[in-house]
Amino acid sequence: MTADLDVAEVSVFVALFVLVTGMGFFAARWRKPDTLAHLDEWGLGGRRFGTWITWFLVGGDFYTAYTVIAVPALVYAVGAYGFFALPYTIIVYPFVFAVMPLLWKTARDKGYVTAGDVVRGTYGSRALELAVAATGILATMPYIALQLIGMEVAIKALGVTGELPLIAAFLVLALYTYSSGLRAPALIAFVKDIMIYIVVLAAIAIVPSKLGGYAHIFEAADQAFKAKGAGGILLSPAQVVPYATLALGSALAAFMYPHTLTGIFASSGANTIRKNAMMLPAYTLLLGLLALLGYMGHAAGLKLTSNNDVVPMLFKTLFPGWFAGFAFAAIAIGALVPAAVMSIGAANLFTRNFWKAWIDPDVTPAGEAKVAKITSLVVKVGALLAILYLPTQFALDLQLLGGLWIVQTLPALVFGLYVSWFSAPALLAGWAVGMVGGSYLAWSDGLKPLHALVFGGSSVSVYTGLLALVLNIVVVVVVNLVVGSPRAAARGTPA
Repeated sequence: MTADLDVAEVSVFVALFVLVTGMGFFAARWRKPDTLAHLDEWGLGGRRFGTWITWFLVGGDFYTAYTVIAVPALVYAVGAYGFFALPYTIIVYPFVFAVMPLLWKTARDKGYVTAGDVVRGTYGSRALELAVAATGILATMPYIALQLIGMEVAIKALGVTGELPLIAAFLVLALYTYSSGLRAPALIAFVKDIMIYIVVLAAIAIVPSKLGGYAHIFEAADQAFKAKGAGGILLSPAQVVPYATLALGSALAAFMYPHTLTGIFASSGANTIRKNAMMLPAYTLLLGLLALLGYMGHAAGLKLTSNNDVVPMLFKTLFPGWFAGFAFAAIAIGALVPAAVMSIGAANLFTRNFWKAWIDPDVTPAGEAKVAKITSLVVKVGALLAILYLPTQFALDLQLLGGLWIVQTLPALVFGLYVSWFSAPALLAGWAVGMVGGSYLAWSDGLKPLHALVFGGSSVSVYTGLLALVLNIVVVVVVNLVVGSPRAAARGTPA
């Protein structure tokens, strides 16, 4: 089960993991409400999270453990193209500043908990509500699995093999999420984000001095890409359009996910969201520094069996055992926060937009909370089983599709905040065409995120999700012109 364990490394990792586990259970008593047997309290923290808590929570579930692993891994593999996550996270915050306060106000005033609630209240359509909710759950499941992959990479870097450590970590996550709801990841996010900042700042300060400076790092990376015949430290002309469309499409999808919307709905006010839209770009700076670790992997001459190992191997190779353990703990804890919020977001959707809508319309608030708690466990079990018994590539492929799918809910969720012209049948038709058409294009391209458009004798690749969204919106407009029905009279009716 183990091989060549570093005692200091493992001790620091275990100590920090035990610390956050205790915090997760303590969170049930943090800002304790009269009862947690209410979806507003268990699933949204009572909608009372202020600027700092929201900043750590949204940052914690947006910049995930898999981000820490995958962004440097992509830069290590393809170079500058892997930096698309930076403009994507820059583009998204003006969108958050403009749209999310209005969405929050709508949810707060009407008692909505999920995107499905908002759509149901706006258009009076159970079918559209179900489509939005099902898409959210479908897109979230592989996202949770990816967090467990990030945790698995960190645990294996310790020299611990086998499935039991990952199962144990999952059980801890499941139990304190069940007990404390959204308060648990909100409290742990403080520790997680501080640890990640320490790890990244230490890496960008110390690693270059051990590798001959940044000039040598960039030179070594450039030579590695030239030797491989693919990638580079600068974008090629052919990569500019796919890079831009991938960044834009990802930005539009980012805050359609249930976990990011959960952080928004849990905020205490519209100004809290605006302040966070101004402050959250600090994480983008962190992400840019983190991405540089991919280039450092080339300069360090790492021999990797998987690109995902670049960050753990850098710390294991260039830092003392105790700090490597600290870094691995930061990555593993970085999986706990988003995985918890994702499971809560999915559970909220299932409870409000399937169970209450179709199974038990008269369910009590306490009954809702109970269904959500059980659902959050089932969601995490499903993600764990996917990691244990399905190829890792399956989760990666589904996550690529997840972004394509979730962005198709944007017209239904956002358009109605500003205009009353769109109808539920048109939005449902656009969603269906975007989902089916986008999935078909992705499948025909071998589950790659880009699709080549041919114009005359030349072609250009664009992000499939953005292409599907454009098709979605075109269908919405055309069908709405044909149907010509105004928004349902049920606008504003509580879900």
